[in-house]
Amino acid sequence: MEAIAKTKHLKGSPRKARLVIDLIRGRNVSQALNILKFTDKRAADPIAKTLRSAIANATYQAEQANIAIDPDDLYVKTCFVDMGAHKNRRRMRPAPQGRAYREQRHYCHITILVSSDKPEVKDEKPVKKAISKAEENSEKKAAKTAEKKARNKKLVEELETPVTETKVEETENPKASKAETVKAEEAKSEAEVADAKDATSQTPAEKNETAPADEAQQNINEELEKQ
Repeated sequence: MEAIAKTKHLKGSPRKARLVIDLIRGRNVSQALNILKFTDKRAADPIAKTLRSAIANATYQAEQANIAIDPDDLYVKTCFVDMGAHKNRRRMRPAPQGRAYREQRHYCHITILVSSDKPEVKDEKPVKKAISKAEENSEKKAAKTAEKKARNKKLVEELETPVTETKVEETENPKASKAETVKAEEAKSEAEVADAKDATSQTPAEKNETAPADEAQQNINEELEKQ
């Protein structure tokens, strides 16, 4: 059983009315009326009035056809809003620098079709996919949080574990160790000075001893070059 109701030349833009009528499409009549009751929009009241008219038309047609129908079993099969005539209702709004902007008063037509058959939901797959994605995201987030907690526990355990003391051979008195290091450095410097003193330098007499041999070798080399 189907029945239709229309409201024409309703004051208001169709764009604003569509925001309200999209809320009741495919829903039960009682549920749709409750939604419209608590919707804070100006178009909600005339849409609810049109819906009640469609319900009344459905019950009247059922009585004429001797059919028993429960109004609570009806569903909103189709509902849409069309643009109405402007009725030449133009207004002028003052604008800056002495200009004026034109305004048009919009009207719309509402159409609601009520049926006793429950409408089929065409797009069930996207809803299921969205639900599955949400579940997967929640599982991934839970796994990430568990990994973070495990890492934090490991870090805490590592910080709490006592550090093993490395065996370092140190003297009991740090002052004595410092004195020993100073003494060792002084001994090294003294040894270097002694080595420098022991190093023999070439005296001028030693240089004169080797001079004749060098001159003879040089003469031999010159004669070889002349030949």
